Amino acid sequence: MITYEQFSAVDIRVGVITHVELFPEARKPAYKLTIDFGEEIGVKKSSAQITTAYTSEELLGKQVIAVVNFPPKQIGPFISEVLTLGLPDADGNVILVSPTKDVPIGGKLF
Repeated sequence: MITYEQFSAVDIRVGVITHVELFPEARKPAYKLTIDFGEEIGVKKSSAQITTAYTSEELLGKQVIAVVNFPPKQIGPFISEVLTLGLPDADGNVILVSPTKDVPIGGKLF
């Protein structure tokens, strides 16, 4: 088990996807996402293997939840700055974690 202090060290925020492009260099089909987390965190980039579940049009303007305080990760020629969170559906496709109602971007999960 972890302590509450360990959990609270993980900075999980809500952001809005502002740009989507295919990531053809990825080993598995993926998108490169640009996500705005508001004034405090700013705009960050993430890679997500969600091409089966979402079109780029569906993703634009979508609010998502991401870990914003992990170190950047090199994914092929791309640097992913945040970990966009998702869950597998019955077929194993990643479904993004997203608020059920619009909330202010940059809000911290607690």
